[in-house]
Amino acid sequence: MHLKDYLFDDSWTLFLDRDGVINERLIGDYVKTPDEFRFIEGVPEAIAELSRVFGRIIIVTNQQGIGKGLMTEEDLRIIHDIMISGIEEAGGRINKIYHSPHLERDDSSLRKPNTGMALQAQKDFTEIDFEKSVMVGDGLHDMEFGRLLGMLRVFISPDSDPSNLELSDFQFKSLTSFAKEC
Repeated sequence: MHLKDYLFDDSWTLFLDRDGVINERLIGDYVKTPDEFRFIEGVPEAIAELSRVFGRIIIVTNQQGIGKGLMTEEDLRIIHDIMISGIEEAGGRINKIYHSPHLERDDSSLRKPNTGMALQAQKDFTEIDFEKSVMVGDGLHDMEFGRLLGMLRVFISPDSDPSNLELSDFQFKSLTSFAKEC
C-alpha cells in the first residue's frame, strides 16, 4: 500500500513527536532554552501543508529534562510559544501540545510509549479516532505508541534504514518529505 492510498481529510488526526521531527535534536542533551530550539529546515511550511489536510494536529512529546530539573514547565511553555509562532507565521497550526515531564524510570502512563497523552487528547477532542490517526516520530517509543493505539505509523529517519520499516508503516527522510506525499 502507498501513502496516497490513504484518503487523508479533516476526519484524520496527525500526531507529531517534537525533537527530531519538528526541531533539531540535541544529541546527548535537551532543548532547554529558546536559543537551543531550531526548526528542521522546511518544517513550518510542511506543517502548513499538513494543516490543510488533517483536521487536528497534536504534538506528543516526552520532556524528561523537566523531571531531571534541567528546565521548568515555564521554560517549556516559552519554547512551545516560539515554536507555535513560527508554525503560524508559515500558515500552519498546532491544535494542542501534550508533554510528559516524567523520567523514563518512572513508567508514567503519560510517557511514550505509554498512551496517556493520546487518551487525554481524545478526551479533549472527542472526534479523534485512532484508526484514522497518524503518528509521526523518529524513535522506537513513537512507533510503539502508534502501534498500541492502532495508528498508521510514519518513521522519520534521514538515512533510509530498511530495518526501520518493520517498526513503521512508512518511512521518510523528513517531515517535509512526508508532507509532500500527503
